[in-house]
Amino acid sequence: MRTLRKFSDSSLYILPIALVLIALIMGACASIGRPDGGPKDETPPEFVRSNPMPGEKNVTTDRIELVFDENIKLENPSTQIIVSPVQKQQPGISSNGKHVTITLKDTLLENMTYTIDFGEAIQDLNEGNPLDGFAIDFSTGPTIDSLRISGMLLEARTLEPAQSILVGVYSNLEDSAISTLPMERIARTNQYGEFTIRNLKEGKYRVVAINDLNRDYHWDRSEDVAFYDVFVSPSIRNIEVTDTFRSSTGDADSLATRPGIQYLPNDILLSWFNEDYKPMYLKENLRPERRKMQIIFSAPSDTFPEITISYGPLKDIPMDSLSLRSSSVGRDTLTYWIKDPYLLENDTLIASVRYLKTDSTDQLSWTTDTLRFNYRDPNKGKKVKAKPVMVDSMGDTIPEPPEMLVIQAVSRNNQELNKPLIFDFPQPVMSIDSLGVKLEMQQDTLWYEVENTGLVRDSILPLTRLWMETIKGWQPETKYRMTVDSAAIRGLYLANNNEAMHNKQFVHEFTTKKEEDYAAITFIISELKDSAVVELLDKSDKVIAKAPVIDHRAVFKYVPPGTVYARVFIDSNGDGEWTTGSVAEWRQPEEMYYYPKKINLKQNWEVEQDWSIYETAVNLQKPLDIKKNKPKLKKGEKEKKTDDEDEEEEDDWLNNSFQGSSTNQYDMRRNENNRGRNGYQR
Repeated sequence: MRTLRKFSDSSLYILPIALVLIALIMGACASIGRPDGGPKDETPPEFVRSNPMPGEKNVTTDRIELVFDENIKLENPSTQIIVSPVQKQQPGISSNGKHVTITLKDTLLENMTYTIDFGEAIQDLNEGNPLDGFAIDFSTGPTIDSLRISGMLLEARTLEPAQSILVGVYSNLEDSAISTLPMERIARTNQYGEFTIRNLKEGKYRVVAINDLNRDYHWDRSEDVAFYDVFVSPSIRNIEVTDTFRSSTGDADSLATRPGIQYLPNDILLSWFNEDYKPMYLKENLRPERRKMQIIFSAPSDTFPEITISYGPLKDIPMDSLSLRSSSVGRDTLTYWIKDPYLLENDTLIASVRYLKTDSTDQLSWTTDTLRFNYRDPNKGKKVKAKPVMVDSMGDTIPEPPEMLVIQAVSRNNQELNKPLIFDFPQPVMSIDSLGVKLEMQQDTLWYEVENTGLVRDSILPLTRLWMETIKGWQPETKYRMTVDSAAIRGLYLANNNEAMHNKQFVHEFTTKKEEDYAAITFIISELKDSAVVELLDKSDKVIAKAPVIDHRAVFKYVPPGTVYARVFIDSNGDGEWTTGSVAEWRQPEEMYYYPKKINLKQNWEVEQDWSIYETAVNLQKPLDIKKNKPKLKKGEKEKKTDDEDEEEEDDWLNNSFQGSSTNQYDMRRNENNRGRNGYQR
């Protein structure tokens, strides 16, 4: 809203006299001393003039000079200042005092509208106040293109504003353009994730955003990307702008309207994601212990490599028949526990490894390498102190006690009610005598056996980890005892007595927590009809628990007391996991919504919380407490907090005026009938 001061006729005569009197008084009062600093400068530099001037036509010079009203500095000009159309050569950029000079090194195109977007590069010299969103344009022809589109870019998984990311358009609507052609006109997001692409022709465009790491102005598979589902046709709309005129005499303010224009669309919402694509190659091969070797790949795979021994009596024999293989969930880390005595004795193992590798055409193809797996014995070369020989009373040598399989309890003695017991072993477990494993609970002073799952290993856990839990669940505030009889568990390797290494008797006593130690919360999301999953978050925005939405409810029991946050994603494919997008399929990532306030949970609380995921605009949903991409504070400025710790801070920093928009924030609410990525104007 523009505000003007309206003077009365009499004030026009009084003003010059008053100014003269003030000047005389100030001169008479002048004295030698230290002057006050005056009010802090919080205003950015103001543009004065340029050559060529903004909007100038038939320009032939490739040198653009700008003048501002005060001395300025350029902050990160090589990344902040961008030129449309895209330049192959980086422009020359310099500043001196109040002047900025841009020299375009590419040949000027005929009948082309050029835009120089300065982002937040221009700042005043002393305070660093940025001139946000400043841009100039000119044309090498007789007309100048003037349409523009605006929007916001958020990270799809966390709703973080995407700062300093390129957003651009393609008039070539082919699917391949995004990965083969440079964007035609570009802008860069500001601290709030906002962008405005200027000086567009009439026509139809595809809108994309790219975290352009290699500065080739098109998308590569490893880069972050966002795309708008529908093609955009920029337009303008005639509107009326209301100005307020304030009277110096105290009379009522007067309003006046004037014609104006609005550039559309001005509310495009882009969600950036990464396809989690990584080129496949062999990162590392090692032999950390004599008994095992490892191969580590750069990315997950659904195919195991083919490994054969390359020397000696075992030449050409597959490694799978000489070892026990385990893998990480994504099969990017493979561990081979060596069983063959010949291989165990050799410090160097040479193998032929055939595996899938990404080639120069970005396709997976088979390749074969010969790899050496070297084991360095830490005791080799050192003097090892001889163990004393033990003899009995008859003078006979007592044999060395056999090596034992050590069981280590990972779970604490204060057992969580919603988690199993977990145990680690130094080698793969090969057999378990279930009759030798017992779980008991104490009532009064007596112990009673409890029905349990036994020691279990599943596909997610490594071969060296087992878990156990009760069939009916842990009883709160109860003492338990888990006992493993001697030799009930046997490992892969032989002990020094040539028998399978086994455990000695193992006893683990623990007490479960009280139910009062926890809180519980149920989210009621009446709008959701699709499959969805709610994630509880800690103060670092990390997931601490998740629950499916069933009959509009997501239930969390046994939540540690404290401050938590929540988000929900629409589980479109029903796999229970958040799924990223795909450019090849033009599939958006699964939609994410944040509960807009923090939740303080106390011990023994049970909370039911209604949650309307469409009530708050998407860009205002994430609580400020856990938002990472916040605008930089000015010198001496502190982050705004509310006085009431139980109430969430307001995201005032997002309520700034948006370029090209008639409102001061996005209104991107999603509702039942208008929820899809194509179903609302973004």
